[in-house]
Amino acid sequence: MRIHYMEIVCRDVAAQCAAFERVHGLSFGAPDADLGQARVARASAGTLIGVRAPLAEHEQPIVRTYVEVEDIAAAVRQAEAAGAVIAYPPTRQGKSGTWAIYFLGDVQHGLWQR
Repeated sequence: MRIHYMEIVCRDVAAQCAAFERVHGLSFGAPDADLGQARVARASAGTLIGVRAPLAEHEQPIVRTYVEVEDIAAAVRQAEAAGAVIAYPPTRQGKSGTWAIYFLGDVQHGLWQR
């Protein structure tokens, strides 16, 4: 299992980026329109770390991990079979790949296919 993307949704993007830069030695780029204006850094293992503000009034702060999968449609079907509720079905994200989000209980999980 490989973590492709860790998404941090927060109200103070600059503060979160500064903390990650100091604590983990990351370097964040300019806002990326393809990822909801997230500022993105690449960790040494290749995982992308994105920090962005909520995209809608109802979106709450969260840290969501997107696990890389070979076949996102199959992974979504398996999540549903395990009792998950699909919050966002597989959605193409520009050139970055395809993502999906499911809820299992009160935990949100992300899937990402390159």
